[in-house]
Amino acid sequence: METNDVKNILGLQLPTDPRWVNLAEISLEDILTDHAYCEQKAATSCISLIQRYSEKDKLVRELSPIVTEEWGHFRLVLAELDKRGLKLGRQRRDMYVNELMKFEKKGGSPEERFLDKLLIFALIEARSCERFKRLSEGLEDPYLRKFYRRFMESEAGHYHLFIELSETYIEKAIVRKRWQEWLNYEADIITQLEVRGDRMH
Repeated sequence: METNDVKNILGLQLPTDPRWVNLAEISLEDILTDHAYCEQKAATSCISLIQRYSEKDKLVRELSPIVTEEWGHFRLVLAELDKRGLKLGRQRRDMYVNELMKFEKKGGSPEERFLDKLLIFALIEARSCERFKRLSEGLEDPYLRKFYRRFMESEAGHYHLFIELSETYIEKAIVRKRWQEWLNYEADIITQLEVRGDRMH
């Protein structure tokens, strides 16, 4: 996925450093462990959104099956670890997500805070999709390339869903303006974080 593809398809300003795939392949147990926890956190985060915004019918209806899907992904990654005789290690601090959360509006209106919640999820899903695409094209193991192709297709749909939900409840122009601010901020994070093969982000 080249720079123009990343921008056109996912909106991301910068592609992942190509070295990341090679590092991830060397650290397969670590990357699968981190991937498993990412899927787990995605499921629990959707549950939290449903609980917090239970009055928003479309959000509840649309995110409910995502919870099931993300938990199913966790189980798939866990099964892959087992199949390869690898262990699910400890959950590590996600520096990427922690940096993203610093940009969330802590004050402001409830609408602004709600929008940021949805957009941070959209951004994480978009970056995950881009990383899965890199793995699906760059890994030497044909099975793993196919394995990650499935995840890539799923995450692309999730990214679109969070943008769609944002525009369901908030004026499109406001969503687009804030989304661009998030994209610019995320690009700064990508340029500053160390390229590590033991992390999905």
